[in-house]
Amino acid sequence: MLVYVIRHTPVDLPKGYCYGQTDVPLRKDFEYNLKQISATLPSEFDQVYTSPLQRCQILANTFSSPVVTDPRLMELHFGDWEMRTWDTIPKEEIDQWSANLEVVSPPNGENLATLNLRIHDFLHDLRSKSYKKVLIVTHGGPIRCIWQYLLGFPIEHTFRIPIGFNEVLVFHLGENQQADYMIQKQ
Repeated sequence: MLVYVIRHTPVDLPKGYCYGQTDVPLRKDFEYNLKQISATLPSEFDQVYTSPLQRCQILANTFSSPVVTDPRLMELHFGDWEMRTWDTIPKEEIDQWSANLEVVSPPNGENLATLNLRIHDFLHDLRSKSYKKVLIVTHGGPIRCIWQYLLGFPIEHTFRIPIGFNEVLVFHLGENQQADYMIQKQ
């Protein structure tokens, strides 16, 4: 199965905000971004999967293929840090979290292992489908977890992967994980 994964377009927030699972709006230049994205993607998919957050839903619904909303594709939940600027979060909290992302959660949020488990579970379910070509519209965190899954590097390196808005990852999802491989990052 050929899988295209795209990160949503830029959001209408000043830089420096931690927003995670908060449902923030897209910037007004969405149509411009959509034209750029459309030029790099096939026009038809057997299925489109999307996070339930509007920044992904809006993009997913521009495709003519059927759309399925799956909460496992949501961004990492940053708990009490959501909608705060990173510079207002106590440095000690950020340091403790970033030193051990896999097991430490932001207060009332989730850790990387939980996000990773959600994404691996989604990919396991997707593997059982008989689609030929699928699009997934999601967020930076889940896309990084997909990379981690495909390349098999240690989970603690997951957030080192840069994923920009509108970026597309293309990979082959085979009969088992040994048959999976990356095709390209656009």
